[in-house]
Amino acid sequence: MLLPDAPPAPHDLRAPVLAWFSEHARDLPWRAADRTPWGVLVSEVMLQQTPVVRVEPAWRAWMQRWPGPVDLAEASTADVLRAWDRLGYPRRALRLQECARTVVERHGGVLPSTEAELLALPGVGAYTAAAVLAFAYGRRSVVLDTNVRRVLARTVAGEALPAPTQTAAETRLAAGYVPDDDATAARWAAASMELGALVCTARAPRCDACPVQDRCRWLAAGRPGDVHAHRRRTQAWAGTDRQVRGRVMALLREALGPVPAAAVDAVWQDAGQVARCVDGLVADGLVERVPAASVDDPPTYRLPG
Repeated sequence: MLLPDAPPAPHDLRAPVLAWFSEHARDLPWRAADRTPWGVLVSEVMLQQTPVVRVEPAWRAWMQRWPGPVDLAEASTADVLRAWDRLGYPRRALRLQECARTVVERHGGVLPSTEAELLALPGVGAYTAAAVLAFAYGRRSVVLDTNVRRVLARTVAGEALPAPTQTAAETRLAAGYVPDDDATAARWAAASMELGALVCTARAPRCDACPVQDRCRWLAAGRPGDVHAHRRRTQAWAGTDRQVRGRVMALLREALGPVPAAAVDAVWQDAGQVARCVDGLVADGLVERVPAASVDDPPTYRLPG
């Protein structure tokens, strides 16, 4: 086993991970030979803070209904939000539709293939642009999601988990492990991500099944604790505004028409919290407040459009 102060050389880390990926890669639809660049982008947006087991059926249904940017751009916002269902963070659905409309208006309905053009799209940040370049177009890029960051933190830096916020130094380190050629670089991005998702997990890493256990600085150091634990913020789900917003959205998704204010108020016991959450949903463009015909009557609520 390597000493804790000896990080693995790029090739020594990549070769076994790539070999492991060839045997253990999951058969995911956005990795299939018939995938489209747009389908890859949709998968990346859906997978943000949402596990694959929930995303896969939603992605299949979504792509069957709206296979390309033109289809999604023409859809009603209400239908888009209903299809997003319980994937979480419904603003992502609005941004995805806004992205589709921009692709249609600026690029003729074809997802662009350069980093600058991808970054100019609504809702596309540095990670998503890098992922699309790698997974949709087979191009070299530095793909750093939570899984890849964790793999590199342990094997190269010898830390249990990466820092809460990604740094420029971390990006430079990761870039040094990306192969020079496009095809191998894209495969490394997928392989290192898969290793983090299936083996080098956050809470219960399966070090005995890891293809680079003999090269891992964290394992060699005796699996020390998280040095960044004091910097991490954790928030319970129960009772938060996120839970209340989710209940309001679920009510409106299932409704056949506008929902009376009394029914919206009834989703939670704290009237002030409900009012705050509804105001936030309206401001975010996720809910429409429909004025009543009479000033004496309360408004109703519905999904946009």
